Amino acid sequence: MRVGYIGSGNMAAALARGWGEPVLCTDSGSGRAATLVAELGGEALTSNRELAERADVVILAHKPYQLEDVAAQVGDCAKVVVSLLARTTQAQVRAAYPSARAVFRVEPNTPVELRQGVSAFAEPDVPVDPQLYADLRERFERVGAVVALPERLIGVAGACSGVGPAYWALIAEAWIDAAIRRGLTPPVATTLVTETMAGAAALLRHRDGDTLAMRRGVTSPGGNTARGLAALERGGVRAALSAAMDDVVGP
Repeated sequence: MRVGYIGSGNMAAALARGWGEPVLCTDSGSGRAATLVAELGGEALTSNRELAERADVVILAHKPYQLEDVAAQVGDCAKVVVSLLARTTQAQVRAAYPSARAVFRVEPNTPVELRQGVSAFAEPDVPVDPQLYADLRERFERVGAVVALPERLIGVAGACSGVGPAYWALIAEAWIDAAIRRGLTPPVATTLVTETMAGAAALLRHRDGDTLAMRRGVTSPGGNTARGLAALERGGVRAALSAAMDDVVGP
């Protein structure tokens, strides 16, 4: 299964690094395709049509508004299309690529680069070859967890996992800054925060996502953790995350 990437930005690069194979890729003039090829091997092509002719699977990793223009360049050459385009349904992509054998929609996140990502896989909305579907799922499972969902929930999934790395980075930054303000050096604060986050994620996974048990395991009545959690609640952590979900998903 030779994969070609139309668009060589952050998400395409993360997937390509996770799969660790030479790439066929294009860009819109940024030079990022050549940079990715220099890292992984393969070819940076100047023609989206040529890429589609040579790839078994075309991954759409360009901007959503470019769908029609890119499809016009590709013409009838795309065999299988995997769309990473936000807010773009399988039906919309299929309409742009009517000659494609199959169209799929996936929303991965950037930790796929380290094979620790998660990909929201839209359940096909029309019949597809079961073996092809299984092969594609297996490929994404190489770089992390795969969660299959009805397409109507893919936007919600993206608002959890797709944007998640940026949210965690913001929380880590704020936490590190707070520790620096109270006297820790930036390297020490960064190590304490990032390693705590990594360990807590591993522990939460080990405990099957039981957040309540995990909180209670470190929260003594009237103790430091209880006071810190109360401050976070007063600061509106839950309300902020709820508002972020609504803003990302939309009406």
